[in-house]
Amino acid sequence: MTEQNVVPSKPSEKERVYIFDTTLRDGEQCPGASMTFEEKLEVADILDALGVDVMEAGFPIASQGDFDSVSEIARRVKNASVCGLSRASAKDIDRCAEAVRHARIPRIHTFISTSPVHMKYKLQMAPEKVLELIASSVTRARNHVEFVEWSAEDGTRTEHDFLCRAVETAINAGATTINIPDTVGYTTPDEYRALFEMLRARVPNADKAIFSVHCHNDLGLAVANSIAGVMGGARQIECTINGIGERAGNAALEEIVMAMRTRADALPFENRINTTLLTRASKLVSAVTSFPVQYNKAIVGRNAFAHESGIHQDGMLKNAHTYEIMTPESVGVQKTSLVMGKHSGRHAFREKLKELGYNLGENGLEVAFTRFKDLADRKKIVYDEDIMALVDDEIANAHERIKVVELTVVAGTKGPQKAALTLEIDGDQKTHQATGNGPVDAIFNAIHALAPHDARLELFQVHAVTEGTDAQAEVSVRLSEDGHVVSGRGADPDTLVASARAYVSALNKIVALRGRGPLEAVATL
Repeated sequence: MTEQNVVPSKPSEKERVYIFDTTLRDGEQCPGASMTFEEKLEVADILDALGVDVMEAGFPIASQGDFDSVSEIARRVKNASVCGLSRASAKDIDRCAEAVRHARIPRIHTFISTSPVHMKYKLQMAPEKVLELIASSVTRARNHVEFVEWSAEDGTRTEHDFLCRAVETAINAGATTINIPDTVGYTTPDEYRALFEMLRARVPNADKAIFSVHCHNDLGLAVANSIAGVMGGARQIECTINGIGERAGNAALEEIVMAMRTRADALPFENRINTTLLTRASKLVSAVTSFPVQYNKAIVGRNAFAHESGIHQDGMLKNAHTYEIMTPESVGVQKTSLVMGKHSGRHAFREKLKELGYNLGENGLEVAFTRFKDLADRKKIVYDEDIMALVDDEIANAHERIKVVELTVVAGTKGPQKAALTLEIDGDQKTHQATGNGPVDAIFNAIHALAPHDARLELFQVHAVTEGTDAQAEVSVRLSEDGHVVSGRGADPDTLVASARAYVSALNKIVALRGRGPLEAVATL
């Protein structure tokens, strides 16, 4: 088995840059962004359709759940190379190899720290011992798979002489890709470019591997640093959808890809990303992680192609290029349509979903259509954004063990407020009435009574999907329990119903982390 065009044979007018997506691994490590098994498969499908070259599917040794999801993704993905992460230990590497073995192009990504501060305080190892582990871990990984990536954790704070020795050791042991990550988001573009130029000049066998960039966004420089690394000779970029990841996140895939496409004059590189799926991928990742995309986010934010200033609007009406350097269609943004309503049928709804980038099965279509008709009866105008919010909410909640069935709230100036809530828990419907200091508090108390838990509410946030008093509300909830932080999101024209959906969505993730045991509940009204 060979990986197509692993190393460019000779320079061309536009050199290939490989896109290594780590949304399912580094992205999922973002506090509160954990995904269920089914959600990971949904994301893997869109990443494969998007055209990423390598998909880092997870950290197989971390848990049985991670191993199972990496294994299933390896079997499922049709085009991308599927990669698993492992530390520099035999147990990690063997477990990773087992998880990716069914992939069309399996890859093992092994790493160890190389900076003085990490070696002294984290590893508590001498530099020579680290070099020994680099050689043994890469060799072991290469005995399992043809393509091995080695990373120098905290590479940008590593002494240059030692980094050169480490890279040379990894390549000699069989590494086909060398990643020099800016693990703590510390470097600047000029420094990062110079680092790759130095390595390619000083390491004797540097031409035998592809160099890779992996940048964190602690100083807001992840995308700029990634591009600088490519200018310095790297030919693989590690990134995530929406830039999610540890702390301030990773370099955003959509920003990197569109920077290269829009500024091909200054960045003579090519990739194989289908940019018309960028917005769809962004919305799916946002839905399954319950991390809203900020309105002014580059490329995929709600305001990325919005113009309110009178001067800007006048220029846009005369020529769109006056204020837009790329077209909305190039990233999969459709013009808002107002034609969907309560008289629309299943066929029109199916076609609208296809236009918006969704391909639902019959069961999913039927559920989404039922919710759409209910929405159309309650809302004057159904916008594309309404449909997308509705379907994203359904995708995120499709496999939940706990579901909101019915909610009645009594609220007003005189409390306490009351909420009568019916949940479906593992197929059984349970009802409870609770009071609270406000309607939302009453709803959450009812949920707690029906599905007891010790989770603490850390975030409750509401925003409108579209304009108008009848706009759908999107609610985000963040819960923490036993060191785990999860997020949930719900959408509905009724803010209180959306609040219940969001809390239950997050609670389902807490339940998934506990395992498959029975859920205790009460049924009193």
